[in-house]
Amino acid sequence: MPQYDAIILGAGAAGLMCAAVAGQRGRRVLLLDHADRVGKKILISGGGRCNFTNIHTAPDRYLSANPHFAKSALGRYTAQDFLDLVERHGIAWHEKTLGQLFCDGSARQIVDMLLDECARGEVTIGTGHSIGAIDHADGVYRVGDDTAPALVIATGGPSIPKMGATSFAYDLARRFGLKVVEPRPALVPLTLPPDQALFRELSGVSTDVVARAGKAAFPEAALFTHRGLSGPAILQVSSYWRHGEPIAIDFLPGRNPAWLIEAKRARPRTTLRKLLGEALPDRLAETLAEQLALPGDIANLADRKLHEAARRLAGWTFLPNGTEGFAKAEVTIGGISTADLSSQTMAARKVPGLYAIGEAVDVTGWLGGYNFQWAWASGWAAAQVL
Repeated sequence: MPQYDAIILGAGAAGLMCAAVAGQRGRRVLLLDHADRVGKKILISGGGRCNFTNIHTAPDRYLSANPHFAKSALGRYTAQDFLDLVERHGIAWHEKTLGQLFCDGSARQIVDMLLDECARGEVTIGTGHSIGAIDHADGVYRVGDDTAPALVIATGGPSIPKMGATSFAYDLARRFGLKVVEPRPALVPLTLPPDQALFRELSGVSTDVVARAGKAAFPEAALFTHRGLSGPAILQVSSYWRHGEPIAIDFLPGRNPAWLIEAKRARPRTTLRKLLGEALPDRLAETLAEQLALPGDIANLADRKLHEAARRLAGWTFLPNGTEGFAKAEVTIGGISTADLSSQTMAARKVPGLYAIGEAVDVTGWLGGYNFQWAWASGWAAAQVL
């Protein structure tokens, strides 16, 4: 007779949630992780305060080869459901911009909450556990000396390898015949080629912009770095960007396309450099003015040239030559194919008793708590049927 009803591999957000809920449903659960402590990515998230969900969570804020896959889990376990759990544990929280919810105190409170929920479910937790051979025969999974009729893959993706992240989930999924959508870094800084080195020289300068990649557009801050571009707006569009494609930045969002021509009528003796300096950080204003190469009073500039300058400022094109890779990526796009999983239960369609949840699956959210909400929701969905 199996020792456990379910063995969950990976004690991150999704694994902890799944274990706690299944345990409280009366299941005998073993939660294993190769790290020396649980929830390591939770602890560093949100600057140590854990952006644990987003009140604007909706399926259209997730990327996947199947854009409908996330609907079921997200609809059945909502941001409000997780917030209710947070409040039951007396954890103070606050909303920052764009619906992002953070702990007032520390991310440790979220990990402690999940551990408390696991304790209530009498979950057995093994950390520092090197996961060796995994066998499946006669309806039973064997992980080392432990056995169960259900195995849950919750080991995440390869982003932030210094936290112990690996491609283990994909290797295991392939072994059981599940397809894997090619993983790539997401929510990651972009790098610029040498011919745009003048923008790298603005390292440390940040300003509010609208960044675009393809049809996706995000109004948040962009940050120039010594390697290229970062900041929330850039991290967001990085998930939609592909090598060889440009991104566009509106440095002055909300401006009328004719704003420079109107300024020429109202303030003919001012300069483009001065106008930009009134709206943008000084070093950035100087660089953009130099690039636009329209010196002197704007009274002496043709309307056509001012219109073209305004157009460029509203859609300044960059052609990144790459990203800073998995080392700096907050999450991974791609992963275990949703075509091989049930959206209701997260179970593998053709492998009885096998489940995949969280970042290991080809579902990736926007920046701002969306990926945690997917972890909670997908973990909860699998726990309903373990």
